[in-house]
Amino acid sequence: MKSLLNSHPANLVFAFALSLGLGMSASESASAQPLDDITLNVYKEETCGCCVGWIAHMDDRGFESTVFHPKDLYAVKDELGVLPKWQSCHTAVSKEGYLFEGHIPAKFISQFLASPPENALGLAVPGMPMGSPGMEIGDRFNSYDVILMKKDGTSEVYATIKTQAEQY
Repeated sequence: MKSLLNSHPANLVFAFALSLGLGMSASESASAQPLDDITLNVYKEETCGCCVGWIAHMDDRGFESTVFHPKDLYAVKDELGVLPKWQSCHTAVSKEGYLFEGHIPAKFISQFLASPPENALGLAVPGMPMGSPGMEIGDRFNSYDVILMKKDGTSEVYATIKTQAEQY
């Protein structure tokens, strides 16, 4: 965590939120957070357009985003514990410290935050599936899984998206 703080001054707030979030018990983190109170810190490459599309998807559904462009995005992912098998083009962090990696539909983030599973690190959509939020190109769509990342490095399927309509 120390190197993360040295790489970007804005990460001080993030590190504090992360430490609070990771220190919460299951009962403390299980209380639902009002949607209008959800701000995500989003870490992305400055030139990534699909990340901008995903942020717009989130903002259209009541989330707020604060965007950061770290010099080494993959160092940030490593510091946060996002394993290479879970990685995508951007990482979002809630104020509780939960991680949301990649093009996850807003409805699953809302569902997750309303009732976070025990030992959860967050959710991920590895890679960049065609048709996922921010990756829309006409009516092209590839089915994909939303992965539940766990603090111990294990994971499981949280949701399977078979059609574009299931995302909304």
